[in-house]
Amino acid sequence: MENNDFAIKFAKLRKSSGITQQTLGNYLGVSNRAVSKWETGLAMPSTENIRKLAKIFDVPVDHFFSGLADAERSEEPPSGMKSLTDLYRIGRGPSSSHTMGPERACRMFREKRPDADSFRAVLYGSIAKLCGAYSIDRIIRSAFAPLGCEVETNMTAVDIPHPNTFDLIACKNGAELERIRVVSTGGGRIECDKYPTFDEPDVYPVSSFERIAECCRAENLRLWQYVERIEGRAVMDRLLEIWRCMKQSIAAGLADEGILPGGLGVQKKAKQLFNRQHIDESSETRENRMVCAYAFAVSEQNACGGRVVTAPTCGASGVVPAVLYYQQQRKGYSDAEIVRALATGGIVGNLVKTNASISGSECGCQAEIGTACAMAAAALGELFELDLDKIEYAAEIAIEHHLGLTCDPIGGLVQIPCIERNAVAAMRAINAVSLASFLSDSRKISLDKVIRVMKETGLDISKLYKETSEGGLAKLKVK
Repeated sequence: MENNDFAIKFAKLRKSSGITQQTLGNYLGVSNRAVSKWETGLAMPSTENIRKLAKIFDVPVDHFFSGLADAERSEEPPSGMKSLTDLYRIGRGPSSSHTMGPERACRMFREKRPDADSFRAVLYGSIAKLCGAYSIDRIIRSAFAPLGCEVETNMTAVDIPHPNTFDLIACKNGAELERIRVVSTGGGRIECDKYPTFDEPDVYPVSSFERIAECCRAENLRLWQYVERIEGRAVMDRLLEIWRCMKQSIAAGLADEGILPGGLGVQKKAKQLFNRQHIDESSETRENRMVCAYAFAVSEQNACGGRVVTAPTCGASGVVPAVLYYQQQRKGYSDAEIVRALATGGIVGNLVKTNASISGSECGCQAEIGTACAMAAAALGELFELDLDKIEYAAEIAIEHHLGLTCDPIGGLVQIPCIERNAVAAMRAINAVSLASFLSDSRKISLDKVIRVMKETGLDISKLYKETSEGGLAKLKVK
């Protein structure tokens, strides 16, 4: 935002309210000269003062940051969000959208139709194109076993609501009993056209960071306390289980060796990274090596079908645990403190999932790795006890600098460049928190706004670069 844009809006609001520069300055604790500079575009108020101005003039904070504020206000966001238990899921890799989601849908449909003696599945879009790479047909048949299931792929259909769309058909004596359409929206979450109970109900009343922050400020809550207030103590107990699974994934990955399955010949490197200490290694180099080792450990477990946590997806499952485990090992944070950090990071992940997407097939890798980086940054901000503005800024930086990232793994496997991206994003989350801790009073973009931009960018990315194995790195042959 240009200073002149702010100056015009600010001057108009001040004059129409009848408040003098001196009175406004006294209220904010600044000089009337500072207020005058804001109106002429020679200076900008701090983030805290912009928040106070929005309250004084009864306008959203974003009013000062966009010439499209009126249009944005007319486009109402979703009214609520799901539980964090819908975001953090324990399951087996390598893809929450392509393996966990379809498996869950098949099991639920089988329960809905106990009268069926066989099933059919028709796969479309990215689900169809990556059927072989992810063994989706085998997973579907296994979910319906011992009943039979015929799996078909339709590569040409274009009238589908989402790249990860598939139909499930229940049959009896060869006749069709029921057909449903399912969408796997990312992170193992599914939506169905006929069974709304497939989808979890909303538990959060709002779905914007601005509104959540207003509640936290009004009641003097940290973000994790807001989560506990909305969801109850049970969610914190569940997050403790999530953290234990994350640590188990790290331990399993650090102990593992060999070649990842799939035919690319990718060597598992987590153990090597963890053990290869240089004789005169600096603290900075050690941090880089250890964080990356933890990220590689989880990502390699995911790539070989091991047990991981969607954070927010299988493909991006290494970022959050790598950042938090390193800090726990380095500074001795308790599991309870880590759980609070997971709750804080979960709010950010939930906002992206609700208002944009966490599906690489829909919005590219920015939706997966970008979201994971933002979650890790927010979680680390909570561990460091940063204030609300700094946590928001850290998450915003993380997403902003992943905008446009494509999803184009070689061979359709969650290996190259996915594993390395988890490590790079983990380090970037640490950098985002560092920047935010110094510069939060100068930020110009809200987290809500950058999430909207992520969605717009993702929808504009060519389908060749969204988990279709048709463009970018996916076209390359490995040695």
